[in-house]
Amino acid sequence: MRGDQEVRADRAGQWYGPQPDVAGAAGYPDAPPRMGFFTDTSVCIGCKACEVACKEWNAVPEDGLELTGMSYDNTQGLGADTWRHVAFIEQRKPFGGQEPGISHDDVDVFAAASSLGTDAASPGPGATTPPAGAAPAGAPAGEISPVSPDGRTELRWLMASDVCKHCTHAACLDVCPTGALFRTEFGTVVVQEDVCNGCGYCVPACPYGVIDQRKDDGRVWKCTLCYDRLGVGMEPACAKSCPTESIQFGPLEELRERAAGRVAQLHASGVTDARLYGESPDDGVGGDGAFFLLLDEPEVYGLPPDPVVTTRDLPDMWRHAAMAAVSLGALAVASFARRPR
Repeated sequence: MRGDQEVRADRAGQWYGPQPDVAGAAGYPDAPPRMGFFTDTSVCIGCKACEVACKEWNAVPEDGLELTGMSYDNTQGLGADTWRHVAFIEQRKPFGGQEPGISHDDVDVFAAASSLGTDAASPGPGATTPPAGAAPAGAPAGEISPVSPDGRTELRWLMASDVCKHCTHAACLDVCPTGALFRTEFGTVVVQEDVCNGCGYCVPACPYGVIDQRKDDGRVWKCTLCYDRLGVGMEPACAKSCPTESIQFGPLEELRERAAGRVAQLHASGVTDARLYGESPDDGVGGDGAFFLLLDEPEVYGLPPDPVVTTRDLPDMWRHAAMAAVSLGALAVASFARRPR
């Protein structure tokens, strides 16, 4: 295990900006590719399988399961006892920017539903769309026609599985006085609970509000990206359990390419609000090891719009403090020199 001073020295004074070799800068000359998560929220179904798998594999305690009162979310947010959190956001708008389809404003959908399977225009057993030449008037053959009952507005669910971002420049690691937080050979950031002294310095340092102290002992806990599984060639438990592949795990550069392609695909489909969050090495934390495809502004998901590593200005702060100390010393010497003898 590596001490705090050694980790800081590895960084060679680089506190922000792009860092193409995170593991190398942390002292791993022959490190494997940097690993991470790409979470595609457009296919998240809110099943919370990732939350359950994370708790089971990492023996994370139960966290209360209290509903927020604002949604079906029963874990509320990331914390010491919730390393994966699936957010539920309900919005009164259609999915992305896609056209909702054929209008049914003048159709009695309940009467239409009651006649399914009883008329010649109804599809046969197991069919999901009208067969060619047998579609109801106004509906294109072979296509699904969304239905919006009278008096209802368009709704959509935004669901997203949030997790520690494993930042390129991790402020939590920078401020840890005991070396409990360390950078792994995979570029991730892990807490050693047996070294943590519960000082809590890392909690306000995190620009995402991820890391948290456990109430019963004061130590901090967060996602480790299943470091123990990575060491034996396994993927993290959350990604393994995701039924829709919303959580994708792999080399970070490959995930970034895949994510860019997915955004282009969604834009071509009319979902113009799709955007990536945390993938850019030029952002305020040097890029995240866990980044997201979002369908709305980051604030909607409870994410900061422009996160910046909170230790970015430490070199300037120490420089100014040193200059102030020198100035005070000079004034003290001058005052003693002018004293009458």
